[in-house]
Amino acid sequence: MRIDLLTLFPDQCRAALQGGVVGRALDRGDVRCVVTDLRHFAGDRHGTMDDSPYGGGAGMVLRPEPAVAAVESVRIGQSPVVLTSPAGRRFDQEQADRWAEHLSADGQLILLCGRYKGFDERVRDLVVTDEVSIGDYVLSGGELAALVVLDAVVRRIDGV
Repeated sequence: MRIDLLTLFPDQCRAALQGGVVGRALDRGDVRCVVTDLRHFAGDRHGTMDDSPYGGGAGMVLRPEPAVAAVESVRIGQSPVVLTSPAGRRFDQEQADRWAEHLSADGQLILLCGRYKGFDERVRDLVVTDEVSIGDYVLSGGELAALVVLDAVVRRIDGV
């Protein structure tokens, strides 16, 4: 059972994984969680992740190349790649149970954390299998949403 968190803020995620039900599950080896810094896939020495939207528009979006490379580096088979986004389908207990069942069968779940104005649309087209929102409000980034999803899923795994 493996959960991958792909983020621009790995320290924020690692700190949140140290306690509670999730922390105990990780300590016992019930589930493995790998936190990957998206900047390692930026392709330049500055770790540049954002750019103007393809086709124009306001704000900055996360470039597709680093995100796709990061997903491809951790993905095992056809594991689900979940993008946290305010535009996604509302995450609920039913979805948490499905992903927990998938993980219990020695599966993998990849959580891709958005920032700024989100990811370039090509990321959705190339690697994202699911897009979820945890509610009708805006957060600073997708890390908190990904951690909510992770907690809801891990606590539903048998033995946790």
